[in-house]
Amino acid sequence: MNFGKAKFFRSYSHVDQIKDSKTPEFAFIGRSNVGKSSLINAMTMKRDMAKTSAKPGKTQLINFFNIEHHLSLVDLPGYGYAKVSKKLREQFEGLITEYLIQSENLFIVFVLIDAAIPPQRIDLEFLEWCGSNKVPVGIVFTKTDKKKPKETEANMRAFEAQLDLYFEELPVTFETSASTKHGVETLGAWIAEQVGLE
Repeated sequence: MNFGKAKFFRSYSHVDQIKDSKTPEFAFIGRSNVGKSSLINAMTMKRDMAKTSAKPGKTQLINFFNIEHHLSLVDLPGYGYAKVSKKLREQFEGLITEYLIQSENLFIVFVLIDAAIPPQRIDLEFLEWCGSNKVPVGIVFTKTDKKKPKETEANMRAFEAQLDLYFEELPVTFETSASTKHGVETLGAWIAEQVGLE
């Protein structure tokens, strides 16, 4: 599958607007500035496919990118940012939870985890919420190139050890770097395989 043929499809501010999406949806979410948009750009080989910013809360809508009518990559607003207003934060969080619970075409939501830092409680709590609500999840470690390999490995294994307390079986997991493209092709190949393509 050629992710380079991805095209922006539509942005939604309310879940009830999402009625014209008919393809399996592979969603991406994570704490603000975890590298979510950068990963989508690396997958699609387009620098500005998903808008990136150092300012928390850049993604304020649910953004759909269509891959040759086979599937959709879904860029969700980040969670856990403290630099936006309480009202805006609640609006984002409501949009996220409604989408994850109500979407009829959601195949999986990839929760992006920053491998450059130790496990964060908010990530574990979000994954616990997904498990409690039977939301299908996968783990994508990002920024694996930012620290020394030994430190990165320790952070990832520590997170998995914490996650083991919540899940009987660990979710499918990928290790990536948007900068070096490490693991990006592997993630794309897994997604393509789920819809019967290569």
